[in-house]
Amino acid sequence: MRLIFIILRQEDRAKNQQPEQITYRVTASIIEDSEAVKIDRRRAGKFILATNVLDVEILSNEKVLKEYKGQQSSERGFRFLKDPLFFTSSVFLNTPQRVAALAMVMGLCLLVYTLGQRQLRQALAQEQSTIPNQLGKPTASPTLRWVFQCFQAVHIVTVNYQKQVSNLTDERLLILRFLGNACQKYYLLC
Repeated sequence: MRLIFIILRQEDRAKNQQPEQITYRVTASIIEDSEAVKIDRRRAGKFILATNVLDVEILSNEKVLKEYKGQQSSERGFRFLKDPLFFTSSVFLNTPQRVAALAMVMGLCLLVYTLGQRQLRQALAQEQSTIPNQLGKPTASPTLRWVFQCFQAVHIVTVNYQKQVSNLTDERLLILRFLGNACQKYYLLC
């Protein structure tokens, strides 16, 4: 679609006088460029969604599309495979069984990651609270990856057979409060 703006006129004013305000009146018409729409539709292409559920009353076409679009959230979780920090490109497996085993481990890791992120976000929502994001601004929906990066500098150190946690800042303690007792126990807080 194309918008066409036509300026009608500038309000009358005396030649030597400074205007107090300049006002423009604008009218617009929307004219559909059917040829451009046709080209965009061709460029967008078509794709096929298939299902084993043939009964439209059980699974309508709209629901098939909704389910398909809902997969994107879980597929986004596998972005970490392309991340250079994950070193996926350096893993070589010789047998299909090992590939399947690695896929299972990665799926379980994604499940644990997603559950941890969900627990953190639910705890923040329940208390109507936030934690700082990468820019230091408050967020109620942090990624667990960011939380992991926050804790990279935290270490458990043993001094005279006593375990101690180093670099546990107030910000990190706040995050641990929302992650629950299991995480707090790991950092020797329970």
